[in-house]
Amino acid sequence: MNDREVQLMETDMKWCPIDTTFKLIGKKFTLHILRNMIILKQTRFNQMTESIEGINTKTLATRLKEMERDGLISRKSYNEIPPRVEYSVTEKGKTLECILEQMAAFSMFFYPEGVFEDKIPRTFKEFFGRCTTRLK
Repeated sequence: MNDREVQLMETDMKWCPIDTTFKLIGKKFTLHILRNMIILKQTRFNQMTESIEGINTKTLATRLKEMERDGLISRKSYNEIPPRVEYSVTEKGKTLECILEQMAAFSMFFYPEGVFEDKIPRTFKEFFGRCTTRLK
């Protein structure tokens, strides 16, 4: 950021926008839930409990309610026996895909030993064959 941008942040903003975003997605497992919904296309509670390591059902239920309250996901109940509930990412939530991809790109390049079996760094484009998504 240049000096003018820093001054604008100091004078015209009530809160830091990075801090505001972190309050929405920074709680434990929230990014994992978003990853599973956006990238892995998971929609069901049990899919997430089985694939997010270390999460328990109470925490997952709490995070899903918070994310629904914040407008990141929506919940649809089906009047069936047994009852069925599916979650989907809202348009607002979908805009977070670029953040997830940037996080992946950072780790793939700077911490390949934790990402790749061969521990060789790669760019997002080298691995996936495309650039990361940009917020529109």
